[in-house]
Amino acid sequence: MIELVWFDGLTNVKGAIVADEDELHLGVLCFVVHRAIETRVLAGLAEAGFDDITQAQGRVAARIAEHGTRIGELAEQAQVTKQTATALVDHLERRGYVRRVADPADARATLVVFADRGAEAIAVARRVEREVHAEWEQHLGKARTRALRDALERLREITDPYA
Repeated sequence: MIELVWFDGLTNVKGAIVADEDELHLGVLCFVVHRAIETRVLAGLAEAGFDDITQAQGRVAARIAEHGTRIGELAEQAQVTKQTATALVDHLERRGYVRRVADPADARATLVVFADRGAEAIAVARRVEREVHAEWEQHLGKARTRALRDALERLREITDPYA
């Protein structure tokens, strides 16, 4: 049976793709869990004074590599147009989270890198992620958490083109 998926608020499933008559599809379950941590990270950032980052900006910023990433790559990984990625990076740059630098591998290209404010925000996001992980491990137990991680890493092998 297949139904449309829609959500009330952030994670309340009102309809869903189901694997059979009684179970939500694994993809929907993964999406709900992803939205929960994304919401927690954004709330933690806002609480720490980084309240001017939107969900869309966060999704692009999360794809910036340690030594920088080109806007085209950010757009591809975030699955948005290059124009959208540019607008999101422009906003992050105006707020002091990122800056553009020359790409040492190609003088014609630029990389988006984290500025000091961005590095501070990343530290907060990582702290919140660790807190959520600890809560989930407390709820699931170490063995189930490890099994979940192993299963998701295996699925990543066939689903993540950037792995």
